[in-house]
Amino acid sequence: ALGQALRGIASSALDVSDGLLGDLGHILEQSRVGASLDTRLITPLLDAGRHTPLAIDLLHQCTLSGGDDYELCFTAPADRRAAVQAAGRDTATRVTRIGCIEEQPGLRLIGPDGAAMAPRWTSFDHFAAA
Repeated sequence: ALGQALRGIASSALDVSDGLLGDLGHILEQSRVGASLDTRLITPLLDAGRHTPLAIDLLHQCTLSGGDDYELCFTAPADRRAAVQAAGRDTATRVTRIGCIEEQPGLRLIGPDGAAMAPRWTSFDHFAAA
């Protein structure tokens, strides 16, 4: 329902079937842009207050590299934030901004301490050698 509600609002969208890092990477590659993804904005979604630092790291790994056919990754212009939130309300779907699109190609992760961090995980690759 959310995907349809975002028609005319989102500039790109896909389901997170191969992992957030990989699927967002597809959007960035096709759009010839980059992004900063802030893991501090993802952590509250994981109810991380109930977990140890090691468990939080595992939750980040699952969130960033695991697939979930019931989640969408989408981009929308900053001036459409109110419309995005309205689409979420209208479809009873929690919508959370976790980063921003940037002109410089590549994906940059912001770690829990606010510093840049290198991605330590990969997403599923349909074309990788077995």
